[in-house]
Amino acid sequence: MKLQSLLLAGLFFAGAFITEASGQGLTGRAYYKTSSTIKFQMDSTQTSPEQMAEIQAQLKKQMEKDYILSFTQTESMWRQAESLGGGPATASSGGMTMVINTGSADRVLYKNVADQAYEQEQDVMGKEFLIKDALEPAEWELSEETKKIGNYTAQKATYSRIIDSQRFSTGMTEMEAVKDTIQVVAWFTPEIPVAHGPENYFGLPGLILEVHNSGRILICEKIELNPSADPVKIEHPKRGKVVSREEFRAVQEEGMKQMMNRYQGKPGEGNQFTIRIGN
Repeated sequence: MKLQSLLLAGLFFAGAFITEASGQGLTGRAYYKTSSTIKFQMDSTQTSPEQMAEIQAQLKKQMEKDYILSFTQTESMWRQAESLGGGPATASSGGMTMVINTGSADRVLYKNVADQAYEQEQDVMGKEFLIKDALEPAEWELSEETKKIGNYTAQKATYSRIIDSQRFSTGMTEMEAVKDTIQVVAWFTPEIPVAHGPENYFGLPGLILEVHNSGRILICEKIELNPSADPVKIEHPKRGKVVSREEFRAVQEEGMKQMMNRYQGKPGEGNQFTIRIGN
């Protein structure tokens, strides 16, 4: 069933449950582990399948990150946990090196499900931006399927949508407009009745504990509810030039054009690569 038609009712139930359970409202921290499968193609005459497999394995390990979602009934803050493994993901094999910039480790994403608004720190080619815009609700479909995640019973929810993307490969003279299909599987627990989740995911009648989106996986490993010794504090991101979602997308496309101008018409020089950006 489509969630949008019952989301308000679900949130009302959640709010009533929280108010009854605690006069101060529910707060907490959820600790997530993320991993990504890196897929890329390179010139087979210069890179063997074994080298590609080794590079993919190295990058996958380095892109495993730990994050913390701090939340109240209506607000949440998502940020990477402090770690010694910051910086770009780097892999090498057979004299070839690949570097993937995963962004600043201290960027903050703030969401307010009551106001349906978000604020997010991002950077493009060394320039910092602060996106402030309305949240985009997903049309979740709830399933009857459940499973245990830690001590909680989680219910399955899915959604899919088509987005407009831009694609550029070495040898191309201009960007290509393409359609991408996003398919997401999430697991949420009504036992923690808040509409929050990791990254940009939200809007289910319970905390989202696990997400699968193509090759990216987010899994909650630990939850702290109403921590009294270290109360939850929600911070707004502050760094960067304030822009809307569409303005930031235009900045991304301009950065991609600069990359295109640098490499266009050079299909035979070194390994080829493809860049794709979307919503």
